[in-house]
Amino acid sequence: MKFSELDLKPEILKALTDMGYQDLTPIQEETFSPILSGRDLLARAETGSGKTAACAIPLVQMTDPSVNAIQVLILVPTRELAFQYVEEIDKIARFTDVVPFAIFGGFSMEIQKAKLRDKVHILVATPGRLIDLLYHTKAIDLSCVRTLVLDEADEMLKMGFVEDIDLILSCLIHEHQTLFFAATMPEEISRLIRIYLKEPVRVELNKEQVAPQSLVHHFQYTGRRDRLNALIEYLKKEEISQAIIFCNSRHQGEKLKKELEGRFKSIGYIHGGLEQSRRTSIFERFRRNEITFMVATDLAGRGLDFSDVSHVINYDYPRNLESYTNRTGRTGRMGRSGIAMTFVTHEELRDLKSLVKINRIDPVWHGNIPDLQNIQRKGFQGPRIRGFRHYKEKGVTRTLNPMSP
Repeated sequence: MKFSELDLKPEILKALTDMGYQDLTPIQEETFSPILSGRDLLARAETGSGKTAACAIPLVQMTDPSVNAIQVLILVPTRELAFQYVEEIDKIARFTDVVPFAIFGGFSMEIQKAKLRDKVHILVATPGRLIDLLYHTKAIDLSCVRTLVLDEADEMLKMGFVEDIDLILSCLIHEHQTLFFAATMPEEISRLIRIYLKEPVRVELNKEQVAPQSLVHHFQYTGRRDRLNALIEYLKKEEISQAIIFCNSRHQGEKLKKELEGRFKSIGYIHGGLEQSRRTSIFERFRRNEITFMVATDLAGRGLDFSDVSHVINYDYPRNLESYTNRTGRTGRMGRSGIAMTFVTHEELRDLKSLVKINRIDPVWHGNIPDLQNIQRKGFQGPRIRGFRHYKEKGVTRTLNPMSP
């Protein structure tokens, strides 16, 4: 289906055309009708599938700019996602009089209060800053909210925002539509669904697939001490427009950034300890292609849309399946192609075996191949010497093969 076939306001269609939007993604086709009809919605789709636009376009369509009040409240887990969300809505609403605004920590509360006294129709907020403005300064009136959106609801639960969400929802005194968007549906989210959604329309695309399926999933089996050289070799030989290189800690990220700066130009580093102004500046430089390789902690792994990222590289193996999903979702977005490269040590092979099975991944291996089928076999020891991918069995040296029975 094309956007031109929808019964949208001409101003919105013009904005979508200018943005290059022509065809609806599957999540957009499934969700537009229930949102516009006022139904509650529980939507799950892989990251990069167009969930932000699936939510933002009908919300702009439904908002009445003549009413000077907050009509839509969108809760998101991070300030970066809030910024991205309001940026997307602003583009969609550019030819209308609908005004979006975002509030989040790390930015002047006084400036945010001043803007809220002006006209705001769609408010995007992180839970902590919203509560500060609701209860401590009385700067926000939610009495006219008719649509509530929880985007990345699973991430908000993981970050411990459950009580904050309960508190915020208690302030919505009128009947309202509730929309849940998430990439994954952990068991903990079921309580919120039972309490806050009324006979929701359920949209679950790729229900059994966690990792984005528009990607090619590459892996390299290496010793921990060999990873840096393996990464450098990979960056030199690959045709990369932009890459995000993920580490599990700030210390590891800082160390890797210093190693890469001596060998490559255009290196950036983003982590949660940076001030908001600095983080925003780095993201904007990355979007303008002034940074080619961005080292990042998982801060950058959730909800952010970088259109020119051709590669996501897991220098440190992700801590869990959701982290793999969120990281790799930074490329291959909206149906575009992308490559996810993950370096795997022997200690991580058991986790990799589960990841490949659950996500139905057809792995592309660089270099030597580990035997995932027999990883739990008694006596399997993996590489004994740095750089070797063989093991000895009854005096015979065998090359590891993932396809062996």
